Order: sequence, then C-alpha cells, then structure tokens
Amino acid sequence: MNAVTSKVLLIDDDVELVGMFQEYLEQEGFEVKTVHDGEAGTACALTGQYAIAILDVMMPRMNGLETLRRIRAASRMPILMLTGRGDDTDRIVGLELGADDYVTKPCTPRELTARIRAILRRTQGSPMDQLASAPLVVGQLTMWPEQRRATWAGTTLELTSTEFNLLEVLARNAGKPVSKNTLSEQGLGRPLARFDRNIDVHLSSLRHKLGTLADGRSCLQTVYRMGYQLIRD
Repeated sequence: MNAVTSKVLLIDDDVELVGMFQEYLEQEGFEVKTVHDGEAGTACALTGQYAIAILDVMMPRMNGLETLRRIRAASRMPILMLTGRGDDTDRIVGLELGADDYVTKPCTPRELTARIRAILRRTQGSPMDQLASAPLVVGQLTMWPEQRRATWAGTTLELTSTEFNLLEVLARNAGKPVSKNTLSEQGLGRPLARFDRNIDVHLSSLRHKLGTLADGRSCLQTVYRMGYQLIRD
C-alpha cells in the first residue's frame, strides 16, 4: 500500500474500542486517524486525505447516519459502517445513503481489518481482470474499469465503489442472470451471508441511477430465484 491508500479514518465515540482498533490496524501497516464525533469526522473525511472511513452509527452531536449523509453529498470515498447487532434498519438506511458495507459490533480487529482490505481492493482496482483498457459497453451504459468511471447515454453516473463493482459484474455478464452469491463474492469481496440485504439495497439504488430501456423498463431486472440481470439492449 502507498501513503494514500493506507490512510484510514476511524469515527467512533467509544474511545477504548477505537484505541484497540487503531493499535491493530497500525500493526497491519495502516495509518489511522481517530475522531470521536460526527462533525469532526465529516470535516476530516472531506479533506480527501483518507482511503476509507470507518463510521459508527451511534455517536453524540451528530449520529453516524447524518455523518454519512453529509460525507456522501460531497465525496465518493469508501465508507464502512459499524452497526449494533440487530440494528437492521440502521444497516439498510446506511446502505441506501451510500455506505459501501457494514460490520456488526461487537467485532474483532481482525474481522474489521479483513473487511477494510476487501473494500480497498475493490476501490483500487476492478474485481475483474483489467488486461484491456477498452471501455465496457452495454447498450447506453459505458464503463471504464481502470478509471472507475461510468456513464449512461453520455451522462456520468455518480456511483459508490460498491455500486461500481456490482454494476461491472452485471455488465460483464449482460444478458445472463447473476446470482446474489456471485455478486457478493465479486462485488463485495466476501460470500453472501444469510439474511444479508446488502446486494438488494445496492441494486435498488443502481436501478434509480441507471436509465431505462426504450420500452420504459428498467435495464436491471430481478430474475426469480436466480439473481439479477442487466438487459443487453
């Protein structure tokens, strides 16, 4: 990792937990900045100095969801949410607001580090082989995986890192259903967990961002018991 890609911003008001995570991450080669409230976290995140932000939902002054909303309004940096066990609503809302993934607390430093590495691998490079620099074109969708850029009918799509990866997986398999487990493994960097709603929420967001086909249908279709399919039109 270079100097930029190793910088982690950890936003959580639990000082003892943050200290434990920071110590472990630094031993793993990361440079860690810690802040303990949402306002300070937002200010740090928007400096553009960090590769990823780790954001707790429950914080004083400004909670994690509002912090996420403000960061995402101005930045596409990867964001990993820390949520309490059983807080399904917070997880779904966080994903809808643009979080890339979440980890349920309590979690071990090793688990958190593995999730950070998975997100950074996806952010810094395509989940697919990037041997060719030619754009990936499916109908009115054009993607440049090496540049992490995508357009629909010439208009730039504002995608999170996870949305970009999921869309690329679908585009490379356009016209064929892709299972949620495949999407999770190739787009999130991990197997699909039981009752995991991540894929569904991210794909719902993508539907709203992508244009429609000539007949008015969404270009992103659910295939019953098989997964999702990007229509080749």
